Amino acid sequence: MQAWLCENPVGVDALTWKELPTPQPGPQDVLIEIHAASLNFPDLLIVQNKYQIKPPLPFVPGAEYAGVVQAVGSEVTHLKPGQPVACLSGTGGFGTHTLAPAALCMPLPPGFDLVDAAAFIMTYATSYHALIDRAALKAGETVLVLGGAGGVGTAAIQIARQAGAHVIAAASNDEKCALCREVGAHATINYSEHTPAGTLREAIKQATGGKGPDVIYDPVGGDFAEPAFRSIAWRGRYLVIGFASGPIPSLPLNLPLLKGASIVGVFWGDFAKREPQANAAMMQTLAQWYLQGKIKPVIDRTLPMNELPQAYALMGSRQVKGKLVLVNSR
Repeated sequence: MQAWLCENPVGVDALTWKELPTPQPGPQDVLIEIHAASLNFPDLLIVQNKYQIKPPLPFVPGAEYAGVVQAVGSEVTHLKPGQPVACLSGTGGFGTHTLAPAALCMPLPPGFDLVDAAAFIMTYATSYHALIDRAALKAGETVLVLGGAGGVGTAAIQIARQAGAHVIAAASNDEKCALCREVGAHATINYSEHTPAGTLREAIKQATGGKGPDVIYDPVGGDFAEPAFRSIAWRGRYLVIGFASGPIPSLPLNLPLLKGASIVGVFWGDFAKREPQANAAMMQTLAQWYLQGKIKPVIDRTLPMNELPQAYALMGSRQVKGKLVLVNSR
């Protein structure tokens, strides 16, 4: 097998494409031949030693991938060789093969494209858990999706539409706003036309008819978080997804008091571990929605697996719409 190896987590430049022995699965593992792996923001942080999870060195990055089971461990009963699966195991995806815990593999129904599957679990599970479980989103409510053109943003737009919400998406340029409307946003706000201390609140007010959004989905953080929260509706729910812009905002706690609003943390990874049955039911719903054509990952482009550094550079430029996917040639 071949894989991108991180022997020193000082950044993307330290990764090397190496030939490694193909491992054999332990009792509860499966060996997966990887067809495609998507690039997520944590994949950048983990090779910079900035992520909350620090795997032992050396490791192969790549949290999320899809492929075909090649071999199963002695205790694995629900998967078999030849079965297509998607997996989000945190590491191992940027290579031709990997070992994965069988419990973390999502069996793929017939008709589920492997490139789509590689870009599916993290964004859709996070967004469904956030909007449906944590925010208890109801039909007719208004959702503001910040970072609407990214992977989780486009997933959130689609899921909010399925829930019957009115969806407003914010993105950083006109092209990204157009994409948000293509995947289901009713209205868009272009960040670049506003400053955090300037007209953003007025734009949100106009887009919501003066009421404010019932739910704010924020994977961005940074300077726009406070003006967005100041715009929230009475009994609104502000979903803390992540901090793609870098800075972690500090919200004055008088704001939720004045609006009767909630700041709601969203940690899908721990939800999946602590409530595995609820998570499995959620993933089954999402798979059915995909097969019914109700949701579909937005793939900016695919690149060969050996062009991972270029994929990282594209992600760092903030020009990516949806997800980047690395593919192994067949």
